[in-house]
Formats: sequence, structure tokens, C-alpha cells
Amino acid sequence: MLIEPTPYENELATRIIGCAMIVHRHFGPGMIESVYETCFEHELRKAGLKVLRQKRQPIIYDGITFDDPFRIDLLIEDTIIVENKVVEVVLPLHKAQLRSYLELANRRLGLLINFNVERLKDGIHRIVNGEATYDL
Repeated sequence: MLIEPTPYENELATRIIGCAMIVHRHFGPGMIESVYETCFEHELRKAGLKVLRQKRQPIIYDGITFDDPFRIDLLIEDTIIVENKVVEVVLPLHKAQLRSYLELANRRLGLLINFNVERLKDGIHRIVNGEATYDL
């Protein structure tokens, strides 16, 4: 069942995107992912947001908890998952991965941000947990 993001989550997403735009304005496309992520984290903290970077996300499979199967690039305010990319084209697989992360982490809203674009607005993808996807 799809549960729409709350006004707080939508406002938070807007603030996150604003921080990403500051970083992208500085570097433009072509930098490596870790540089964008480091500077993005810095901008988010400057904006007064709580940020966990490379947060380990446990999963339960076959009744066993695995503590370190994947890491969330950025978890903002314990609410929104941000997946950073520096790719030529965002593939349906990238969106599917973020959907899986949202489900496994029990979060409603995620942002897939591809910094390797001329205009950052073209690299931002808003993903809602439970929302149907048609491009897979």
C-alpha cells in the first residue's frame, strides 16, 4: 500500500535538493562520487540537518539478521534516503535499488541524485516506497 510522503518529508526533500544544488553549482558534472558525497554531507550539516553517511543497513533473510549487506549513502534526519550517483544515464536498475533500500530500511521517501548532468534538476529522481514503477 502506497503511503504518500508527509508535508515534513516533502519540505525536507526540498532542503536536501537545495544543498545538492550548492555542491553541483561548485563542481558541475565530472567529479568523482566520493567528492560530491563528502561536500554534500558538509552542506547538509551546515543547513542544520542530521546526516548519517554510509550507514550500515542490516537485513533479515531466512530468519537470520545480516548486519552489513549494504550501506545507505546518506540518511537525512533518519527519514530520507539519498543515493548519490555519477553516471552517464540513470538506469531503471538504479531506481529499483533505491526502492529496495527504502523497503529494507522501512523509509517512505528517497532521492536518487545523479551529479553527472549539466543541470542538476535533470539528475534528481524522487522515489516513494510502494509507488509503482513502469520503466523496469
